[in-house]
Amino acid sequence: MKKMSKSTIEHKSKAPSRINFALVTVSTSRYFELQAGRHVNNLSGDLVVKLLNGTGYEVVYNDLIPDDMSLIRKSLEKTTNMTSIDAIIMCGGTGVTKTDFTIEAVTPLMDKQLPGFGEIFRKLSYEIIGSAAITTRASAGLINGKIVFCLPGSPQAVEMALKNLIIPEVAHIVKHVRE
Repeated sequence: MKKMSKSTIEHKSKAPSRINFALVTVSTSRYFELQAGRHVNNLSGDLVVKLLNGTGYEVVYNDLIPDDMSLIRKSLEKTTNMTSIDAIIMCGGTGVTKTDFTIEAVTPLMDKQLPGFGEIFRKLSYEIIGSAAITTRASAGLINGKIVFCLPGSPQAVEMALKNLIIPEVAHIVKHVRE
């Protein structure tokens, strides 16, 4: 762990200990499995719930939607207006294929962007997967007083982001958003 400044330590000490998350998995194939009544194997979504619940944070809303610009935006509108939600994780659709729309749907709605999240995410990814890290467009920002994290759908990426970036900083960010 890196050294923190005195002010960062002070801010973190005043951060809320309870954070409620919404999790929105963006995956057309899993969505169609769900619509067909089949069991959906959502490794990344299950991992988000497990890792957050293990820290005292809680996923209070969980949804699965297809890679569709309007449905992603409708989901964001719904979750950013929920008073019980502090942070939102959008999982999937951050790559470069023709069906990856999450970033295009989310970014124009952001009141503020947190470019450091994506920059550090790609740096950490590079250390794990090498140059393939340039294909992710993971990002974060604020929408309607909520922090929104856009993550790749890969379980390895989800685990890295949660353990190294989101869990250590989300309460600190929420504290500042509430000010």
